[in-house]
Amino acid sequence: MILDETFQLVNGVEIPKVGFGTWQSSPEDAYRATKYALDNGYKHVDTAYVYGNESDVGQAIKDVPVSRDEIFVTTKVPAETDTYEKAMENINESLRRLSLDHVDLLLIHAPRPWRRIGKPHENDDKKNVQVWKALEDAFRDGKARAIGVSNFNIEDLKNIIENAKVAPMVNQIKCYIGNLSTGTIDFCQKHSILVEGYSPLATGGILDDEQIQKIAEKYEKSIPQVALRYLLEKDILPLPKSVHEEYILENAQLDFVLEKEDMDQLDKL
Repeated sequence: MILDETFQLVNGVEIPKVGFGTWQSSPEDAYRATKYALDNGYKHVDTAYVYGNESDVGQAIKDVPVSRDEIFVTTKVPAETDTYEKAMENINESLRRLSLDHVDLLLIHAPRPWRRIGKPHENDDKKNVQVWKALEDAFRDGKARAIGVSNFNIEDLKNIIENAKVAPMVNQIKCYIGNLSTGTIDFCQKHSILVEGYSPLATGGILDDEQIQKIAEKYEKSIPQVALRYLLEKDILPLPKSVHEEYILENAQLDFVLEKEDMDQLDKL
């Protein structure tokens, strides 16, 4: 079963191949959906400081009959955080909200504040190096089993790598059929940085695509299942998100393989 399979990070940590996303989930939905996902075999949950639902995700983890060491938990330091001290405050607050003594993966949520995504500023590199030092110290102190980044492009990654004692192990970026940042993905995979793909269904934008539908019918699968399997075939870890029980279950039924001709067709979309 795909939920039992893992990728191995460069430091040897095993990360479940499919994550459960909680972006844009209200606290109530995050608790209910996360608990349902964990009760039904998911082992990897992704949240963030700014999602406003860390406490609810933490409560769901407490309330399932699954041991903590069987659940992989990711959270993120806010993109707006710009100093070492503030990053450490964020990390400790996230652990408090989650009611955990450590997370399995800790990320910088973005290389610059959201209002300036796509518009780099000369101070961003310095800021990212300072925040990364906090992640390195959290890793050293056992507050995180692995550390990485999110929404980083090649230049942002190079800046961290050139100034780091510990290189990023993960880069979480937007990935879906028809929208793969192939240059960034190739750079990450060349440098042993696992790529995680958020919004793997294009926030619903690919659900009516006729070409994907034809391929889905060939395998007797849904469009979301084909979209998630597509990322897995490229060694990208998908992070589907749903608050609907039937889709939570469906998104985990990925034990099939897309033939090369179908992968090639999807690559062209």
